[in-house]
Amino acid sequence: MYEPSRTKSVVHRMGAATVDYPHRSRSEALDVQLAGHLGALLAVTDELGLDEAAARIAAQVARLRGAQPARAPHSGDAADSTALHQRAHDLAARALLVAASRADTTVAILAAERMDAHTAALASQDLAGAL
Repeated sequence: MYEPSRTKSVVHRMGAATVDYPHRSRSEALDVQLAGHLGALLAVTDELGLDEAAARIAAQVARLRGAQPARAPHSGDAADSTALHQRAHDLAARALLVAASRADTTVAILAAERMDAHTAALASQDLAGAL
């Protein structure tokens, strides 16, 4: 009824033999996650044509990754700036959460400033639409 396993188990118990593949520490994993969120925020910021903000974000991505991020040239025709501002706000919020988790004050302040800027942009677009 029960057939014993014929292969070695893939489950590793604590204190058992050493493992050959590399593991990331929590700090390294948070760095990778934060760089990813900032990279996505950078892409949206570039799409919106916010050059000064994009340069500040790119500097933080470069610090986290150790290399300059890939940048897309601004196309000049942001199809739906409201959607882009909302997306940027959401990405900045995610970056703020991870930055706070890893106690990165510089990125946390930058993310909070970006959230405020995109909130103001959304509010002005809503106000203009109401008129």
